[in-house]
Amino acid sequence: HSHRQQHVGYVFDGPHVSTFPSVWLSGAEYQHPGKASCVSVNWTLGDTELEVINTATGQRRDSGTPSRLCKHSLFTRWSRLYRKVRPLMYCEAKMAACPYQTVKQQWFRSLQETGLGTWVKKPPEQDQFLLSV
Repeated sequence: HSHRQQHVGYVFDGPHVSTFPSVWLSGAEYQHPGKASCVSVNWTLGDTELEVINTATGQRRDSGTPSRLCKHSLFTRWSRLYRKVRPLMYCEAKMAACPYQTVKQQWFRSLQETGLGTWVKKPPEQDQFLLSV
């Protein structure tokens, strides 16, 4: 493998953003904007295994069920923690999360400034749903 060192600008470290000088990216070429990988892998502290997702469907590759990180699943968990919150659409809750919005904008700027392209966004309709908890 050839490695290219590229300045990215920010690392997300808990509730704040830390800057760092560079990161190693594997491969001879970067992924082109608009051409997402067909697989996504996630894990968090406490998980017993990786979750491998088919990015075309958003489903787990092993079971065909939605990811534990899908918007509905995460919003359900968040809503259970904050039962006193008035009924919100997912997009309203997301826009009200000021630290999240700040870091997201910093990330988008960092991608642009380093020549890594733009973040591929999904249609806004996918964030317009309510939960019945």
